[in-house]
Amino acid sequence: MDWTAFMSEIESEINTYAKEVPATMKGFAAMGAAAKTNGALSEKTKEIMALGIAIATRCDSCIGFHTKSLVRLGTTRDEFCEALAMATYMGGGPSMAYSAKALKAFDTFSAT
Repeated sequence: MDWTAFMSEIESEINTYAKEVPATMKGFAAMGAAAKTNGALSEKTKEIMALGIAIATRCDSCIGFHTKSLVRLGTTRDEFCEALAMATYMGGGPSMAYSAKALKAFDTFSAT
């Protein structure tokens, strides 16, 4: 999978959709901002949780978005792999396959 091309395409599609439902997107963005705010848990911890959910639900675009956020937040490859190990443990074989995809995304976005 070409993660850079995939994310560019999905971001374009989401922007097109957002023009059709601006109030929904504004509400979704506000909810995301509130959920990610540092509090008892750091934004990084919350993004690791989101990555695990993205892997469990087998959502490629979610894996991409949360991986990009984790790279932005300075997550190390070791931290990322430990999070993937937990996702694999909780989700079994399907989560192992999506964890491998997520690691490829991490390596791609870390290189840019």
